[in-house]
Amino acid sequence: MKLDTHAKGLILSFAGKIKTRLTLISSFLLACLMALGFTSFSATASNPAKLQSIGISVADLGNPYFVQLIESATSRAESLVGQPVKMLIRSDAYDLKRQITQLNYFIEQDVDLILLTAADEEGIAPTIAKAQRAGIKVIAVDVKARGADATITTDNIQAGVIACEYLAKRMNYQGNMVIINGVAVSSVVERVAGCKSAIHAYPKIVLLNDQLNGTGSIDGGMKAMTYLMEAYPKIDSVFSINDPTALGAVRAAKQAGRDDFILASVDGAPFAVKLIQSGNSNWAATAMQKPSLMAKKAVEIGYQLLLGKKVEPNYILIPAELAAQEIENKSDDW
Repeated sequence: MKLDTHAKGLILSFAGKIKTRLTLISSFLLACLMALGFTSFSATASNPAKLQSIGISVADLGNPYFVQLIESATSRAESLVGQPVKMLIRSDAYDLKRQITQLNYFIEQDVDLILLTAADEEGIAPTIAKAQRAGIKVIAVDVKARGADATITTDNIQAGVIACEYLAKRMNYQGNMVIINGVAVSSVVERVAGCKSAIHAYPKIVLLNDQLNGTGSIDGGMKAMTYLMEAYPKIDSVFSINDPTALGAVRAAKQAGRDDFILASVDGAPFAVKLIQSGNSNWAATAMQKPSLMAKKAVEIGYQLLLGKKVEPNYILIPAELAAQEIENKSDDW
């Protein structure tokens, strides 16, 4: 059938109007989809991540410091999301292989966030990277860990400085000092470095020994202090890298009938502050960390990262405060 010129014109005009309307409808629908976040590059924006599970690996669950850190992390996580959060808690006992196994378990359990005190700052890096490839955010707490999404620690150098400045003052800036060291993680290394930098300014203070590893424990502190008392008849002060080690040293001194030296440490555990302020011990001071604040910040930063937000700064140092026999304890961060 042949169409005359007038009929062809009508058909072409109608087809053009239909095409224009379809184009307008398509543009409108695309705009709506983009506004709702349904494009390929923003598909997850309309469904923000939730914090449902956290894996925590710390050095020693026998240390009140880490117990408080875990309790505060749990409390803050649940307050952020308004519901219970599954917590997987492990202690690595400063054993890298053990911590790697723990992090692999967290990955298998598909946790949203990992908080860890690294047993080995460098050695744990490949496992951290593995967790991140699985979409898990990793926050280093108390100890540095290479590759972590963020790090929150005590200013450990400053903690060592204020503890040993106090010892130096009590020694009248002269006499013999020993340091009960610990496992070579960043927090311990920095505390010892801070202590040494403080006493370096006083040439009449002699550092007799800084090599013994008290393992961060009561038993380790007792063994190290027993050896030091046998090796050095005259000791005027002792710096211990944490409170459990210091408690062991104090017990060893009591058993040996030695009260001729004073001792300072780092942690600020309630049992330590109570003993110090009683005045019934040669334990004279502790540089108080703030585990509650540290844990809360770690969880808050992890949650923000899960929501796709940029966090600055991602490396936070929290200053320590000194609790000493002459100084009132004003902190409630434990």
